[in-house]
Amino acid sequence: MESGKSQEVTWITGGGSGIGRALAIEMAHRGQIVVVSGRRQNRLDEVVTLLKKQGYEALAIPCDVSQPEATKVAAKEIVRRFGRLDTCVANAGFSVKGAFETLSPKEWRRQMDVNLFGVIWTLQAALPYIKSTKGRLVVISSVAGKFATPKHSAYCSSKFALVGLCDTLYMELKTQGVSVSNILPGLVESEIAWVGNDGQFKPTPSKRPNYLVWPAKRAAKSIAKAIFKRKRQAIITGHGKLAVFLARYLPGLTYWLMSQNLKKLQES
Repeated sequence: MESGKSQEVTWITGGGSGIGRALAIEMAHRGQIVVVSGRRQNRLDEVVTLLKKQGYEALAIPCDVSQPEATKVAAKEIVRRFGRLDTCVANAGFSVKGAFETLSPKEWRRQMDVNLFGVIWTLQAALPYIKSTKGRLVVISSVAGKFATPKHSAYCSSKFALVGLCDTLYMELKTQGVSVSNILPGLVESEIAWVGNDGQFKPTPSKRPNYLVWPAKRAAKSIAKAIFKRKRQAIITGHGKLAVFLARYLPGLTYWLMSQNLKKLQES
């Protein structure tokens, strides 16, 4: 960091666990003051306590990103406390699961309220302050925004929408000195599967193949590099890159094979 320059501030939503927690630690190691937000105060406090023990400055601000006013209050409090905001990471999200015809309007709205509108409200709340520092807007999306999977219609829809949102914001803000980075992780160690369709936290065994799952710490290092390089888009994990490649260049074959595999599972 340049001499005489005040320390940069990073705000991370969904910062109490998984990628958010690991990224909070990584950003602190890279010289950032870190503010973590989320709905679970105890998890946020754990992250802040850990960082302070390591000698870093950190703050927890509880925030439900589905509420626009809550994100505005959080952003204002960050600037009040530290005088600036340089990086906003919209990371909060969860996954609604189930066949399309089984999902209720309430489940669809809850998915979009958090994964899509929660990102929009977070970025809108942060943007006035990010403009003044010519900082960075970051969206932690998913390869599910490029590669659809069965029984995740709501989740994939929310992530595909984020790709369009980020591409648009990148063009709108480029000339104003604000970078917009869309981060698309593949399978990364997290508690996303522990949140039910009702939005409640329910620890359950993961059905994801362990050999493909990246440790959150490893993913956080790759994400931080992309943030500081101000990359427009970054796919995290090797299997994530492969999935996106197949969906782009061999979509017919890829989705046919997936549909056949799902059919076999349903018949077995």
